[in-house]
Amino acid sequence: MKSMAFCRRAGQNTVEYLLILAVIVGIVLVTGMALKKYMPSLFSQVTAQITDATRQLGRGAGNGD
Repeated sequence: MKSMAFCRRAGQNTVEYLLILAVIVGIVLVTGMALKKYMPSLFSQVTAQITDATRQLGRGAGNGD
């Protein structure tokens, strides 16, 4: 009798963990879809900042500019 209760509880734990995982995956997907439209412009901004920083470093490197 005791082992039957343990098996039911173990199965219940598995279902609970799967439900939590499903909720987390859902949140990640919704967040990804919401941020999808902002990512291309964000990537362009980061690329521009990196390019500007490398140009600034190149000018100050003592190469006569």
